[in-house]
Amino acid sequence: MGIDEWAIAIMESLGVVGAGLLVAIESLFPPIPSEIILPLAGFTASQGSFSLIGAIIATTIGSLVGALGLYALGRYVGVARLRRWADKVPLMSADDVDKAMVWFGRHDKIAVLTGRFVPIVRSLVSIPAGVERMHLGLFLLLTLLGSGLWNSLFIILGFVLGENWTLVEGWMGQYSRVILVVAVLAFATIIVLRIRRHRRANRPADPSADI
Repeated sequence: MGIDEWAIAIMESLGVVGAGLLVAIESLFPPIPSEIILPLAGFTASQGSFSLIGAIIATTIGSLVGALGLYALGRYVGVARLRRWADKVPLMSADDVDKAMVWFGRHDKIAVLTGRFVPIVRSLVSIPAGVERMHLGLFLLLTLLGSGLWNSLFIILGFVLGENWTLVEGWMGQYSRVILVVAVLAFATIIVLRIRRHRRANRPADPSADI
């Protein structure tokens, strides 16, 4: 059974609660694509299994539940653990964690809000928010706005397209591939710069410089 068949079976069995449950799972496990679950929820609503508004509310609650789980994980891990782990990873150090947290502290509101529109980041951005101990009320509000807009867009598309909901999956597949390519290039650039910096730091001093 494919993901789409599995999702339809759950929503038909549990109704609107099933739609919310699927989105909560998707928030905790990013490899499960929301670009399939959300349009499917809209399509299922168009078949009369539940209302369009009910689907939007249930999936947004599911997004909040999943985000809260990752936020709690971030609070549990904390900066101290992240710094210790970073020191054990090749080409990383505790300073990298400090710089990342300083950046997040400056842009936390924008990061949490806009991160809901980016695959994978949509889920993972909740972790640094927890590590930074972002105010819970603000975190929930930003997540509600971002996830509510994202969920509404794709559920309405699935509702309008009906049996052609798979068109959304195709469009989002292209979007996700662009994001993935950009992320891979950025990661590769960071690794190359780290390797060069590491080599310069460990390069033996030139004895002739003291003559």
